Amino acid sequence: MSTQQSAGPDGTASHPGRLEVDDVIVVERKKVRTAISGTVVGNFMEWFDFGIYGYLTVTLTTVFTADLPDPWGILVTLLGFAISFMVRPIGGLVLGPLGDRIGRQKVLFLTMAMMATATALIGLLPTSAQIGLWAIVPLYLLKMIQGFSTGGEYAGATTYVTEFSPDRKRGFWASWLDVGSYVGFAAGASVVALTTLATQAVSGPDAMVEYGWRIPFLLAIPLGAVAIWFRLRIPETPSFEVAEQAGSTSKAANDPLARHGIGGILRHHWRAILIAIALVAATNSAGYALTSYMPTYLETEVGVSNLMAAVATVPVLVLMSACLPLIGRLSDRIGRKPVYGIAVVATIVLMVPAFAIMQIGEEWAVFIALAMVAIPVAFYVAISASALPALFPTATRFGAMGIAYNVAVSLFGGTTPLFSQGLIELTGNTFMPAFYIMFFAALGGVAMLTMRESANRPLIGSVPAVETREEAEAIVERQDTDPLIDTSQMPVVTARG
Repeated sequence: MSTQQSAGPDGTASHPGRLEVDDVIVVERKKVRTAISGTVVGNFMEWFDFGIYGYLTVTLTTVFTADLPDPWGILVTLLGFAISFMVRPIGGLVLGPLGDRIGRQKVLFLTMAMMATATALIGLLPTSAQIGLWAIVPLYLLKMIQGFSTGGEYAGATTYVTEFSPDRKRGFWASWLDVGSYVGFAAGASVVALTTLATQAVSGPDAMVEYGWRIPFLLAIPLGAVAIWFRLRIPETPSFEVAEQAGSTSKAANDPLARHGIGGILRHHWRAILIAIALVAATNSAGYALTSYMPTYLETEVGVSNLMAAVATVPVLVLMSACLPLIGRLSDRIGRKPVYGIAVVATIVLMVPAFAIMQIGEEWAVFIALAMVAIPVAFYVAISASALPALFPTATRFGAMGIAYNVAVSLFGGTTPLFSQGLIELTGNTFMPAFYIMFFAALGGVAMLTMRESANRPLIGSVPAVETREEAEAIVERQDTDPLIDTSQMPVVTARG
């Protein structure tokens, strides 16, 4: 990768401030697949744990809070889920800037190891039958460790796949990250369902409370080992390496494209952070309602069985996951903003009818209702990994994502199960989760209107990324007339100039 001024074909010095063919990042499709597969496994592992905890919430309430009266037991268990999200901003504040200093790959390895270890240890905890209400304390501590690690996981994973993807196909490639997320959640739900069937067949109806709940958590040991092995194989992103070589990762207090600490990130990028927070809140209030909260809602408010609650969302999540790359590719063609617009409108139109149909309680109604909730979720999450990191420059992308994403998720995403159930208990209105989701969709719509379109553009603070040298030559040839090319935001060019 060239980072110095070079001679033109006639032997004279090239004009400063112009992009050269050797400046453009050429990433072969095989390397993109290797890098993204190594990142996807981490998201799979993260959401596998969410799936387990979400679908075992009612069982874990009996295991860890047996001495508490209704509805406090289930609220205390849901608080464990919320606590992990409250810790996420701390993880983002620590691990995000660290990833901007030492690289994305190293931090992603660390988050994967912490996450897998904490999930496995939950399966070894004592229960309230053994030590009383003290049983909830180590559960909360391990959920906090998970929250800290995931504070760097999604911010780092989205940063990584965004920086490793070619500009023209970033929506498509980055969408695979959330395919891993929702397949992981479906896998967690499936494991809970299969474990329930197997243990009850062997030991009777109380088997899950007695010991069966431990099995899904302990599966994190072999799954985590595989995920860590994948993380060891992924390389550093080309965009990070180029920016570091060009010197844009050095600190410059007044340069928004330079690397900054937390204060500098907030000073230079507060508008983009607010946009990201609003979009993440809209995405995750709907997403976590569909995944982590829906099993509890179906059991407590609709009256379906534990097994049915675990099974119902699996085909919906699998089908939704299959659609994400298609929506990601669509965003490469029409832009990220129109796709966000579709998600916002779909949320406002479909959410109340979906919850109304769900109240019927029949299996067919539950499947239809969940599919309706999944439609806007699919349009949100398919472009999250490509749209959100593109709001920030390369030198501070991990840190800024760590702040924006985790603040939003901790306040408005991971707390969705707790707040939704709390609003139902407070008002007696079973439609409150729908109104909660629609409120954040409206805020997300306002943010979408003010965001910068990033489809087909080089990332801020990065040079163009393509799949072939022919594409690189074409970009250099048209750089003076292409409105998507802004060399003033490219570290190699500005360093040379």
